Amino acid sequence: MQRPTKQQIRELPLYLGLDLVNIMLVENERDAAQVLKELSSESCLGFDTESKPIFSKGETSPGPTLIQLATKTKAYLFPMRFVAAVASARAILSNPNIKKVGFGISGDKKELRNKLNIDIENTEDLAVKLKKLIGDKDPLGARAAVALMLKLRLGKGAQKSNWGAYPLKKHQIQYAANDAHCAMCVEISLMLLSDENSP
Repeated sequence: MQRPTKQQIRELPLYLGLDLVNIMLVENERDAAQVLKELSSESCLGFDTESKPIFSKGETSPGPTLIQLATKTKAYLFPMRFVAAVASARAILSNPNIKKVGFGISGDKKELRNKLNIDIENTEDLAVKLKKLIGDKDPLGARAAVALMLKLRLGKGAQKSNWGAYPLKKHQIQYAANDAHCAMCVEISLMLLSDENSP
């Protein structure tokens, strides 16, 4: 296996990910209770965050405005403007029994700790895992990883949109959900690959 080129990625079919019906926004106590019930028994979750973009030189990031977690079939978005969302995200992220997988996690960990006082436990950075697997000198981002492991092209349309505004638009909700969902799908494909290669 080797890192796909930009041209190879462009030629792949689009990664469609989850429909809006399978994406839950956590905005209040009732949502928070439901998400804790649904996710507390999971062994692994896809993970990502979105932050309000910085346009001015010298401006510092306010930290994540959205935290995303995903199972194989559903994604959960936690807008940091809601106290209940922060509390439920903290409970899941700090649970050492649930592995959180994503891309470039070290930056997220630092921001979560410094800005939201959330210590995320039991993480695995898929960018580093894939780098070692294919013997590349650089970590693989989500787009390259999805192309390599799933043979699909991850869209990046909403990446630079305003994550500080609320309510989120439909394309932002799907984009954010798919960032966490694709990490989960890549992890599953890596687990299958490891099963195939084990004696």
